[in-house]
Amino acid sequence: MNGNYDVVVAGGGAAGLSGAVTLARSRRSVLVVDAGDPRNAPADGVHNYLGREGTPPAELLAQGRADVKAYGGEIVSGTVSSAEALGDGGFRVRLADGGQVLARRLLVTTGLTDELPGIEGLAARWGRDVLHCPYCHGWEVRDRAIGVLATSPMAMHQTLLFRQLSDDVTLFTHTAPALTAEEREQLDALGVTVVEGEVAALEVTGDELTGVRLRSGEIVAREALAVAPRATARAGVLAGLGLETAELEVGGQVIATYVPADAQGATAVPGVWVAGNVADPRAQVMSSAAAGVGAAAAINADLVQEDAREAVAALRARR
Repeated sequence: MNGNYDVVVAGGGAAGLSGAVTLARSRRSVLVVDAGDPRNAPADGVHNYLGREGTPPAELLAQGRADVKAYGGEIVSGTVSSAEALGDGGFRVRLADGGQVLARRLLVTTGLTDELPGIEGLAARWGRDVLHCPYCHGWEVRDRAIGVLATSPMAMHQTLLFRQLSDDVTLFTHTAPALTAEEREQLDALGVTVVEGEVAALEVTGDELTGVRLRSGEIVAREALAVAPRATARAGVLAGLGLETAELEVGGQVIATYVPADAQGATAVPGVWVAGNVADPRAQVMSSAAAGVGAAAAINADLVQEDAREAVAALRARR
């Protein structure tokens, strides 16, 4: 590490790497600090990403890192533990290993953590046959026996989306609010089976999901299970700067937290931008990458204005 950068990017996922490439192509000195813990690591492939459909997540990130380095950007493995605003408008960025660097601007793309229901066997299947997003994983389980685990007001919406992909869909009411008469009528009209009672565990044979076991002991055969985890923004690095997360509510229940920002990713703290899932829990890989590019362009525009002001001040001093 050089110790002094135009921009430090905290997080090396799609948003962070896309932002870093954009900045490096504008000849900005960029350091990406990557913890190496991407949210989509368990998935077989990235989907809805034009031109890279089905690419394994690790392969996409490896190419992204190579792109950053090709334009002169730097990448280090590690975690940003804190950031401190300095009097000159810049920041002191501290790493968990004790290192520190200075940055004129910060781009935080640390993503989120999926908090899964505490059901036996569920976490081990996450990203494989335990899914959450029909757009990310639905095609891969089309026409199969799909279950939907109801834990939030989003369960009905999720059920309708997966019903679009298969004729064999079962909704497990589990711990979600009771269905309304209108919802039950919709499910009945669409041929969706409703199973009452809490789910205790998943049944796995070999290395495949084969069923859902209720607390009553009943086992319902299923080949895939959709869940709606609570998405928690990884925003600890921003706490020291006075930035707090906001809650995203649906039906009176918090389903996610995020860092508020404007359309370009600028936060309430001057000089700090966010992009990707830390700012938008619903963003997919391609939209996270696009957000990283947008934030980087805004950061570069901000730096251009600062460079111009400093050049004018220097010119006046010489005169």
